[in-house]
Amino acid sequence: MPTPLTPETIRQAPKVLLHDHLDGGVRAETVVELAAQTGHQLPAADAASLAQWFRESAYSGSLERYLETFVHTVGVMQTREALVRVAAECAEDLAADGVVYAEVRFAPELHVDGGLLLNEVVEAVLEGFETGARSAAENGYRIRVGTLLTAMRHAARSREIAELVVRYRDDGVVGFDIAGAEAGFPPTRHLDAFEYLRRENAHFTIHAGEGFGLPSIWEALAWCGTDRLGHGVRITDDISSEEHGSVRLGRLAQYVRDRRIPLEMCPSSNVQTGAAVSIAEHPIGLLRQLSFRVTVNTDNRLMSGVSMSSEMGALVDAFGYGWDDLQWLTLNAMKSAFIAFDERLELINTVIKPGYASLKA
Repeated sequence: MPTPLTPETIRQAPKVLLHDHLDGGVRAETVVELAAQTGHQLPAADAASLAQWFRESAYSGSLERYLETFVHTVGVMQTREALVRVAAECAEDLAADGVVYAEVRFAPELHVDGGLLLNEVVEAVLEGFETGARSAAENGYRIRVGTLLTAMRHAARSREIAELVVRYRDDGVVGFDIAGAEAGFPPTRHLDAFEYLRRENAHFTIHAGEGFGLPSIWEALAWCGTDRLGHGVRITDDISSEEHGSVRLGRLAQYVRDRRIPLEMCPSSNVQTGAAVSIAEHPIGLLRQLSFRVTVNTDNRLMSGVSMSSEMGALVDAFGYGWDDLQWLTLNAMKSAFIAFDERLELINTVIKPGYASLKA
């Protein structure tokens, strides 16, 4: 008989995470301690109250309001020591949740207020992930963390960040991203960075189709040549219902499905920012049925109060998913990771498939 799906058994399942923000997953206790050291003023005095404040603020229905919460995490991540600590704890927390491979992103340009140089920021985070992975291994967990360097779409440092991706791609940096408010800041503002990355055969993803609609997705694909879509929930704007329950895909949606463009979907976060009405009505359900390359992710574990296990559990509750569905989502993510093919295959064949086979036995 298959193992029943419970919070604990889902935690035991091997998981792959492609869309997780370092500054969105800091432990509340760590934020409080670092704030005390630096004098940063927080909206709550203790860790439990602060975690609740983050969750309540995140449920605003607005991407812009959601992004304001990062003032307090980024504010305490301005020293080398803080960055190493936060990155190490991130790797430990993900590993304890059953994540065997993760790509965690952060924006180096947001961590220079204390005098660090961009390369020093990157090196501190890479050191932290390595430390955290070693610590996880000592506790019986296996995890590999790849790093995505993010440029802010409202700023003008994307070419600098893209060059850092290439500089550190043999040291743990696996790709590039742009993030921030979509409306008014189209991805084509950063064409120079994307063209440079393509010339250098480097991977990148783009936040698109979260706070803005199909034009953002179209630009990310047609003009910028993105490998993956960060969120991409608004692709359903190009899918219409027909008579007798059938659906019709528009040309953009058809292209995304045909080309197997990975969709980095973050259900709870999308509900909080207003990109989806509820988990039960999240586009991931329809897109799974239509066999899009869907992946499930956390986005910001602190702000959303989630883990990979809880996100998967929410999908089990909403759509009746079983182990086969969770394995399908996990394999989609591993196939879409920004590491070499043989490395992806090794994790699929030696960790992911055996892990799910034992749960389904």
